[in-house]
Amino acid sequence: MATPDLFDPLTFAHGPAMKNRFMLAPLTNLQSHPDGRLSEEEFHWLTLRAQGGFGLTMTCASHVQRQGQGFPGQLGVFSDDHLEGLTRLATAIKAAGSVAALQMHHAGNRSPTDLVPEPVCPSDDPETGARALTTAEVEQLVEDFVAAAVRAEQAGFDGVEVHGAHGYVLAQFLSPAINRREDRYGGSVENRARIVFEIIDGVRTRLRADFQIGLRLSPERFGLELPEIRDVAREVLRQGRIDYLDMSLWNVAKEPVDEAFKGRSLMSYFTELERGEVRLGVAGKVTSPAIAAEMLAAGADYVLIGRAAILHHDFPKRARDRGFEPTPLPVSRDYLRQEGLSPKFVEYMNNWPGFVEAA
Repeated sequence: MATPDLFDPLTFAHGPAMKNRFMLAPLTNLQSHPDGRLSEEEFHWLTLRAQGGFGLTMTCASHVQRQGQGFPGQLGVFSDDHLEGLTRLATAIKAAGSVAALQMHHAGNRSPTDLVPEPVCPSDDPETGARALTTAEVEQLVEDFVAAAVRAEQAGFDGVEVHGAHGYVLAQFLSPAINRREDRYGGSVENRARIVFEIIDGVRTRLRADFQIGLRLSPERFGLELPEIRDVAREVLRQGRIDYLDMSLWNVAKEPVDEAFKGRSLMSYFTELERGEVRLGVAGKVTSPAIAAEMLAAGADYVLIGRAAILHHDFPKRARDRGFEPTPLPVSRDYLRQEGLSPKFVEYMNNWPGFVEAA
């Protein structure tokens, strides 16, 4: 089959198509209100990207339980109090011609104790002080992910993405190093992945037929094992209950950390899997149109743009020039403010080495 072009539409088994192959990566930005309500700053940041041509605009990680908060100023989806802002956001994203998606998240043992006095985890974790969830609490966590998807649907989003990556609570369940449970959510990889599949099944069962579901996985770090995550990805693709799988690879060009799997790209372990009607995307230093096109040629259906989307709200429009390269780093605070970042977001980006010019 011919390699798709970056500006070819991408259809899904459910819901609207993306008008191109550019998805805005879910980016932490610390801009919303302490209670999780949408702020004007976060609204501006996201809608500017939708107007900038992204085929799908995804929110930052939005916590599904108050005790799942992972960052100050994090967008919430755990209360009906959030519906007014989320409805305004979804409406504006779609009005700009972009598919609107909300990412659902729970930080688990990565919740800062100044925000969450008693973090929770699949198993007791002395290092962070997080306590193990009871079986009933795991069941409630599944329900709260599904309830968050119901709110996203009520707000008018086209779909949700389940955040199972980067060492947050669902990735903690997937990790054999962190998850030492002895109930049905622990032990074998099938049991450790059970919570992910229950959330997907709950959303697919409870929401309208054309509601989109995505899943984000990362295959390394945080106690994850590449062959296990590949098996989870294979099974979720085989079942075909999601619309897209988003593999966060840190760097799309890298080889695996695991010595037994070196010699080829980390990405290739996922692009080679049978995917049926599920679309596969990759994230990790896709910083230019040329790299994005290479990823499609290497077997991805779409790419997620993070850092380059911070630098250029209209990255997809600029990408029509295949020679376009993002503004070199570091950039000034004024430059980032002109690209729709609030002072809080600019200071957060200042924590990324070499991103923001010294004041």
